[in-house]
Amino acid sequence: MLFNSIDFFIFLPIVFALYWFLFYKKLKIQNVFLLSASYIFYGLWDWRFLFLILASTVVDFFVGQVIYSHNSNRKRKSWLWVSVLFNVGLLGFFKYYNFFVDSWVDFVSILGYELKSTWTLQIILPVGISFYTFQTMSYSLDIYYKRLTPTKDFISFATFVSFFPQLVAGPIERASNLLSQITTKRAFNYTQCTEGLKLILWGLFKKVVIADSIAPIVDDIFANYADYPASTLILGVSLFSFQVYGDFSGYSDIAIGTAKLFGIELMSNFKFPIFSRNVAEYWQRWHVSLSTWFRHYVYIPLGGSRVSKLKSVRNIIIIFLVSGFWHGANWTFIAWGAFHALLYIPVFLMGRNRIYMGNVVAENRWFPSLIEIGQIILTFSLVTFSRVFFRSASITDAFGFLNQIWTNFSFETYHHPLGYRMIDYFILLIIFVLYEFRIRRDERSPFKFKSKIVRFVAYTLVILGMLLFFDDNIDRSFIYFQF
Repeated sequence: MLFNSIDFFIFLPIVFALYWFLFYKKLKIQNVFLLSASYIFYGLWDWRFLFLILASTVVDFFVGQVIYSHNSNRKRKSWLWVSVLFNVGLLGFFKYYNFFVDSWVDFVSILGYELKSTWTLQIILPVGISFYTFQTMSYSLDIYYKRLTPTKDFISFATFVSFFPQLVAGPIERASNLLSQITTKRAFNYTQCTEGLKLILWGLFKKVVIADSIAPIVDDIFANYADYPASTLILGVSLFSFQVYGDFSGYSDIAIGTAKLFGIELMSNFKFPIFSRNVAEYWQRWHVSLSTWFRHYVYIPLGGSRVSKLKSVRNIIIIFLVSGFWHGANWTFIAWGAFHALLYIPVFLMGRNRIYMGNVVAENRWFPSLIEIGQIILTFSLVTFSRVFFRSASITDAFGFLNQIWTNFSFETYHHPLGYRMIDYFILLIIFVLYEFRIRRDERSPFKFKSKIVRFVAYTLVILGMLLFFDDNIDRSFIYFQF
């Protein structure tokens, strides 16, 4: 069930009404209902995948209890490995099995031997598996590091794992935030609900008007890159930067807003990364839940930046390679991760990786300085360049795309594949960027206006924009569903 579907707009009001008006008296009953709704939401994709969520839930619930009950570090670590190996094994089989088989066949062929990919399986990637396996692992890891006391309430834990607003594409929540709210009595809050509805509206705008409307252009350019000059290819990858941002941050806004309707606050996953002044700040603002997950559970245990510069650089490389591989079973994602490591390391060595934490560009000013504008343009350009690897179907296509830019450096006017005027999209993106800059200080208040009339006008324009740009012929699924 997609957030931007009619099914969801029937499902959500029904669940909301039952949740607050029928099952609100007892927390246990409320959580049972929320768990049931989450399983229905996920099961509508493929009911067989529910067994995977249930298996991950049971294993980590049990492992958490056992780790907490032991005083022996050796036994605690052994049980932690049960959680890690089970979840990574689950993820590895469904997401990476065919990749490793095909890579082995390709490697052997380089040595002069011919093998057929007879071991390749027709495996369907379960939606959201990269997200909920990381979420359940973080629970076991937090108990192991004594940051968390395990819950004895299986229903609450199962709800934490499968909470439908963020189940499919995050944010990847930690138990200290989400589980603690699920185990606490919740009361209806009108202000929280209205804030949630505003976030849902803004998230839908970013998905429908920004991401989906430019998707046909991006698809056309990347599918036919060999036929286009450099100007068109640069246009295509630049538009993809806006597409993936509108798509994924739009999903996160809808997820956070939907959770608010049920009295639950999720962590912010995007903090206006398009206004980042260097690559380090970009990663502090883009897919925050994944970045913090790798920092807490991989980077810091490896020694983080407390070790020598050489080992710190090694840790950075590991983090970005693993992050790239997390995104998909393709060498393109590993190349994408490696490229970001190369961008991040100089910033780290110069000691500029934390200088923008806790503040936004033009903090107390209407406009950024010329230096800040230059920093933003440079960072956006570098990140956009890396998206050639992120978007290409194969590593061969990625280098073919880049080679076409290098060898066919010319300009031609691009025509929309469906015949629409390109100028409309350029104007739309300019307005979108300017509006995002206006609200850059608070990612949870997209319609923060003092005047009720201005707010009404903003709501009206957003809704009209969605009606105008909605196209039923476009694939409306979210990009990060494939991860």
